[in-house]
Amino acid sequence: MLGKSLASPLLTFDSAVGRSFCSYPDSASAGAKNSLVNVNLVIKFPSYVPAGHGIDTFSSRNWELRSTAQIQDAILSDEDKKTWESCRQALSAYGFSNEEEDKILGKAFGQIHSPYWGEERKKEVPKFEVVSEILNYLKDLGLTDDDLGKLLKKFPEVLGCSLEHELKANVQILEKEWGIRGKTLRNLLLRNPRALGYNIDCKGDCMAQCTRCWARF
Repeated sequence: MLGKSLASPLLTFDSAVGRSFCSYPDSASAGAKNSLVNVNLVIKFPSYVPAGHGIDTFSSRNWELRSTAQIQDAILSDEDKKTWESCRQALSAYGFSNEEEDKILGKAFGQIHSPYWGEERKKEVPKFEVVSEILNYLKDLGLTDDDLGKLLKKFPEVLGCSLEHELKANVQILEKEWGIRGKTLRNLLLRNPRALGYNIDCKGDCMAQCTRCWARF
């Protein structure tokens, strides 16, 4: 929570620009007005300004294409490419495009930067067996293919979590500590799938690993 609110104008002009505008009255000559064109403007758009309001933004499609190119540059060997393709096939049942599959795997295994991991995630090529085991385990929890598609879009990093030490351990915690199981567990995972990857409990003494802390639960 911010300590104080900050003004966030759509256009912020430097002091020189401000003085230039103030120095010309409404009746200023056309030549004087034209001289403003050469003044450098500092234009700042706040992050909350919606697309389509004079700001050119990259579409999700462009981001996916850049992500795919980034992955292709990182995976050089034919063997790695075959392994990556097999993992994409494991995701094919959930209605994703090839680019979306690459983005999910990239975020899960460090090929695309994800704030969820911070700087701790090393780049690796996913293994088909690992991806399949996690998907099968999630199905065993009562999640349908449609549920899994939604969960993977919301939390692709789940495929990069430890099945034994995080996913299974956390499901046990949810059952034993809060009695969450069955349909209630399904609903929780669709609402907050990151609970599957929590691996720390700061107990109020922040350890700067907030994205993976039970304090967020």
